[in-house]
This record gives sequence, structure tokens and C-alpha cells, in this order.
Amino acid sequence: MKIGRLLLRLSVGGFFFGHGAQKLFGWFDGNGLEATAEGFEAIGLHPGKANAIVAGAAEAGGGAMLALGLETPFAASVLTATMITAIESVHAKNGPWATKGGYEYNVVLIAAVLMLVEAGPGGLSLDAARGRERSGTGWTLAALATGALGALAAHLASTSPPPPAAAAHQGEQASPVQDSSEQEAPTA
Repeated sequence: MKIGRLLLRLSVGGFFFGHGAQKLFGWFDGNGLEATAEGFEAIGLHPGKANAIVAGAAEAGGGAMLALGLETPFAASVLTATMITAIESVHAKNGPWATKGGYEYNVVLIAAVLMLVEAGPGGLSLDAARGRERSGTGWTLAALATGALGALAAHLASTSPPPPAAAAHQGEQASPVQDSSEQEAPTA
């Protein structure tokens, strides 16, 4: 089973790393940060650049950590948050099947990373080498809950109106506020 978990970690973690690097740096035929930010804006993840950086860092960092078997519950939680956000913002409206742009693959990835928390990353991992392997039902539920909270935070942040200073920078006019010395006196 050590080899099976190693192969699962390397493949799932490696592909997550690749997706994050595509978003952040344009590696592996990716679009890079600016194009990813524009795409995020188009699907309602505002501000697009901040969301692209967070998603790219979560995928690249979480994927690298998962591949190495390093802090596996934390890696699983950030990857779960990213996949739940992808389901909510892109795939849910298409139904479950990947052939229709649905969320089945995202659910499989969530199940895979949570299985690695439940079973542990295996003997061929940095967690095991450091004697810090955290596994089992409790850690799995914690990773799932933390991932769900992370996705909720991303949703709330992207659907909240920007603060007034940010709105002004985006070309929106803030409503003028009169100074009390400029207000007209009431007429009788």
C-alpha cells in the first residue's frame, strides 16, 4: 500500500501543482496570472487577480505538499476548498457529468485527497519521515470542514461589494458627501 499511496499523492498532487503553475506563471501551456484573473472576473470571482493568486497558490502549494506527503491534512484542506469553489462557481450549473462540464472530477479529487488524510500519506512521505503523520477520521473531517469553510470564505469575499476606495479605483463614482459647512440653511 505504500506504493499505491505514493503514486496517488504524486499524480494528484503533481497535477494540482501543474494547474496552479498554469494560473500563476503560465507554465505547462497555461494562461498565466493576468488571463486567469480576467477569467475569474468573468465568472464572478471578484477581484479576479486576488482570486487567481489565491487559487493558483492553493493548487501549486497544496499540490506540492500533497505530492511530498507534507502536512497532508492541511494540503487536503486547501485543495478541497479550491475544488468546492470550482464546483460552486463553474461546474454545479452543468450537473454532475464531466462530459457536460459538470463537477464529477472535482468530487473525485476531493475524495482522493481526503482518502489520503484518512489512510495517511504512507511511509514514503515527509510526514512519516518527520514522525508527524496525522491521519484518521478526525483529521479527515477537520480537513473537509476547513476546506468547506475556505470555500465559503472565498464565496463571501467574491460576492461582497468592494470597499468604497476600491470602487473608486475601478472607475465607479462614489456619491459625493457635502461638508456640513457647505450645506444650505433651511428656508422658512
